[in-house]
Amino acid sequence: MKRKLFIVVFAVILCICSGILTPPFSAETAYGRVVDGADLLDGSEEASLCERLDDISEKYQLDVVVVTEYSLGGESPQDYADDFFDYNGYGQGSERSGVLLLHSPENRDWWISARGYGITVFTDAGIEYIGEQITPFLADGDNYGAYIEFADQCDKFLRRAETESPYDADSLPEKPLGLTAIAASLLVGLILAMLVIGIMVSKLKSVRTETDADNYIKAGSMRVTGSSDMFLYRSVSRRARPKNSSGGSSTHRSSSGARHSGGGGKY
Repeated sequence: MKRKLFIVVFAVILCICSGILTPPFSAETAYGRVVDGADLLDGSEEASLCERLDDISEKYQLDVVVVTEYSLGGESPQDYADDFFDYNGYGQGSERSGVLLLHSPENRDWWISARGYGITVFTDAGIEYIGEQITPFLADGDNYGAYIEFADQCDKFLRRAETESPYDADSLPEKPLGLTAIAASLLVGLILAMLVIGIMVSKLKSVRTETDADNYIKAGSMRVTGSSDMFLYRSVSRRARPKNSSGGSSTHRSSSGARHSGGGGKY
């Protein structure tokens, strides 16, 4: 009996190590959805961010996680993010669906890792887009702002995937112009319009209004010496060329054997 029990336990451990099974962790029994290993947030910021991530995760049944770690110990951001997700019990449902943002200040790295349904929601183009929204905050040292922006984008992407098709290369959200950009555009347009009108008015100073059309014709200046037919118009039909845009998510296997998608960069 003891021998059989030993064999069963050994088989389970072997399966876990090979990635066939994963440890029965949950985000609640391992870590919360905010793990600030680099100590980049104060207490109130961490609590506020955690509450926001918990709300999104529970609403869409997909874990949304933020992890900071100053040094990755020589690991690549991709491997670190994937393994942190896999071995710390994150992910909901049978596919362990979720998305994780890793931020490492040592080499100014960020990485987004997705698993399960997160692979469908956060496409390669979508992850690149989210990165473009958070990196200005990271570059300015506004770490809390970057993480909240990440949470807001995840909420937007999950809501879109729930109601329509996920955001992808040909359907990314448009970022609205800021008030400064709008005001600058209006000012430039006004200045150009005034310049054009001023030039036109200056050229009309020597012109007098004539009441009779004959006054515009110089006597004897109009002589018809020949005539010919000239082709003036043609009808042209045009058809838009289809755009060749790639989309979807490219995936890889993590050290646990799980399938992940992801992307990242520096700031």
